[in-house]
Amino acid sequence: MWMFSCLLLGPILAQGEDPSVANGELTPPDLPFPPMPSKAVVGPTLADSVNSWPPKRKPLKEDAPNILLIMNDDVGYGAPETFGGPIHTPTLSKVAQHGVSYNRFHTTAICSPTRAFLLTGRNSHNVGAGQITEAASGFPGYTGTIPKSAATLAKVLSGYGYDTAAFGKWHNTPVDDLMKSGPFDQYPTGLGFSYFYGFLAGETSQYNPRLYENTNPIEPPRKPEEGYHLTEDMADQAIKFIRANRALTPDRPFFIYFAPGGAHGPHHVHKEWADKYKGKFDMGWEKLRNITFEKQKAMGWIPNSTKLTPIDPTMVKWKEIPEEQRAFQLRLMEVYAGYLEHTDTQDGKVVEELERQGLFNNTLIIYVLGDNGASAEGIHGTIDELLAENALPSAYQQQMEVLNRDFGGLDALGSQHVDKMYHSSWAWALDTPFKSTKLVAAHFGGMRTPMVMSWPKAKKWKKGSTEKVIKHDPTPRSQFHHVCDIAPTIYEAVGVQFPTRVEGAKQMPLDGVSMVYTWNNVSVKERKSAQYFEVMGSRGVYKDGWFASVFGPRIPWAEANETRMREWNPDTDVWELYDLTRDFSQAEDLAKEMPDQVAKMKQIFLMEATANKVLPIGAGLYTIYYHPEEGPHSPLTEWKLYEGLTRIAESNAPGFHSGQNSLATIDVEISANASGVLYCVGGTAGGFSVYMDNGYLYAEYMSTLLYRYIAKSTTPLQPGTRKIQVRLIFETTKGLGPPADLTLFVDGQQVGWVKARRANGIWVRGRKASRVQSDERLRAAGEGDLMLALKRHGVFATWPAIELMPSTSFRWTLCQNPAEP
Repeated sequence: MWMFSCLLLGPILAQGEDPSVANGELTPPDLPFPPMPSKAVVGPTLADSVNSWPPKRKPLKEDAPNILLIMNDDVGYGAPETFGGPIHTPTLSKVAQHGVSYNRFHTTAICSPTRAFLLTGRNSHNVGAGQITEAASGFPGYTGTIPKSAATLAKVLSGYGYDTAAFGKWHNTPVDDLMKSGPFDQYPTGLGFSYFYGFLAGETSQYNPRLYENTNPIEPPRKPEEGYHLTEDMADQAIKFIRANRALTPDRPFFIYFAPGGAHGPHHVHKEWADKYKGKFDMGWEKLRNITFEKQKAMGWIPNSTKLTPIDPTMVKWKEIPEEQRAFQLRLMEVYAGYLEHTDTQDGKVVEELERQGLFNNTLIIYVLGDNGASAEGIHGTIDELLAENALPSAYQQQMEVLNRDFGGLDALGSQHVDKMYHSSWAWALDTPFKSTKLVAAHFGGMRTPMVMSWPKAKKWKKGSTEKVIKHDPTPRSQFHHVCDIAPTIYEAVGVQFPTRVEGAKQMPLDGVSMVYTWNNVSVKERKSAQYFEVMGSRGVYKDGWFASVFGPRIPWAEANETRMREWNPDTDVWELYDLTRDFSQAEDLAKEMPDQVAKMKQIFLMEATANKVLPIGAGLYTIYYHPEEGPHSPLTEWKLYEGLTRIAESNAPGFHSGQNSLATIDVEISANASGVLYCVGGTAGGFSVYMDNGYLYAEYMSTLLYRYIAKSTTPLQPGTRKIQVRLIFETTKGLGPPADLTLFVDGQQVGWVKARRANGIWVRGRKASRVQSDERLRAAGEGDLMLALKRHGVFATWPAIELMPSTSFRWTLCQNPAEP
């Protein structure tokens, strides 16, 4: 390694600079800081002048810590081996062994709101993030746009001199903004991060991700066949960032937000990781839960008085799974376990780099195991996670037929070919000892997660003794805390005075409470008095040891109940009540015994909900369930697309899901026996495509892997200039997934038709990617094989991807009842 040095020619502080500001003892109240005054002497000529650069402002305290904030995705409280679970988590264990752990730490029960809480230190509805961005609405708490009055951790820390970078999942950019022309103020780089490498969505393929670097869509550096995996790539990129910081700006501390997509669906991991867990779950989910519970108590992670909550009557028991289906269910869980261990291992690569660089001791590491509890969205276990999200029925026999016929059987689970999710009852087992799962804000299975912090730097105290900033203590901290408390903790740890204005915007007060007081005092009285929770009508409130809650209209582990949803009335919801000072797991509902306390807690929730823009109750369901037609979407009704246009987000592109009647017109020069894709939307797990094969015209509507509908022209198309039209008409524009007629026309004459009996209800895909290009390599392999052709050529565009043949013009019109050509 080369080392360079230079001669120090002058004092660090220029004459006249305020030393208190330079030493971090006094900071101005606003960001950005005003420029330091110039000390140059300006005369009529250079001979009369003296050059002097303005001194650099040093608002941070000397030796300010680096900060590494890790948060994984969709991980249950009872999953990690570190705290009694079945899945090996060496990095979580390492950080815990150098610091302290928290066993009553909470998130929301869904991703975008949790991330808004985390990054701003404010309540999520208070900053417009009451729902995921794809399901935003016009209600103030649900817009999906973080206001400038809620500056993020990155914005504040960068203003104080930190190098800032975010890696991985970013699910807080409005889908309307996902265009090459921006606006970019809600991208990670617009919200304070100097660098971003990851994906702007709720999920993405780990093998073929829809990546962004800063604001630019990019393709993965390698192919799956070359061993590529996104989480590994992210760790490599974070390591590069650390090394660049040390090489070029070693005087600046860094803040890294490392947020892998693991272990959110689809569960993608190489086979060798899943194989580590063969046979580990053969006992089934109830027995797994019992084993985990006993380990949690034995190691002191949960109180000995904790009761193990029973399985919900609406959940499936292991004995109800037929013997012939168990191999499928077990492999789904084995893949998830391997995926979570793999994710934690990649987290560890970043930590190992800190150790290599000698930075570990002076880095505040905060590791939040999951942004919510384990996910039940796989319902009965699935090879395509969007079956449940689009309200499409599925059966084990259907899924195994596709898995065996197209992908080689169970070994394909975890591969790039299927977007699998495990059975919802595995999620329940991984949320031990609590009730419920992700998407439930009434029970801790959806929102309590292990969290650990370490900062082993030795610090000299006034009495002359030297002790670590955070002394390791294996006894878990049991003060009630929430993800919105992370930002205030970091500000106190760094010594940052929170600004009153940032870039001219007056700042909202922080809603969180610093946890620094708990670092070296396990029994100190908690300072967080109240905290509300709400996700799509499921809701709860904590107040001084009491917790009151409502389950809500949705049952995440069951298919949508139309009657339950339609007849739901928040005013008649049944409230539950728990005394958390005696009941760690919410095992004893006291609501019937203490109606006065319930009434008091309901009033507290209403006050919190009013103050934090949670109202109206159920607003999070408005566009995702009741009125999807009012969700974020392009105002266009006609698109003219051209070669080279890439990565169009679904919200800004032609749509092919429920109720979007359309007429696509393609003017194309066709040769004899033409083959190729005219345009396509989506990928292997769902989409829409129009293509040619040996002169025949095809259109395929693919509602996930299980429902594929293909229209084919009766005869080959004659060579020459042809006007191809593809008409899609749904039987109704209301509801989720109504049947649709897909009709082909050539030069005004009908040449093909098919009935798509099950349509995508909400999304074609869930990962925001698209492209329009001319590519002669794209060739359909024949009827029924378009999926394989797209897969072979890497077209895993996850929100609409439009592919055009050479010399093709494409016009797509959205209308209520397209007339026949």
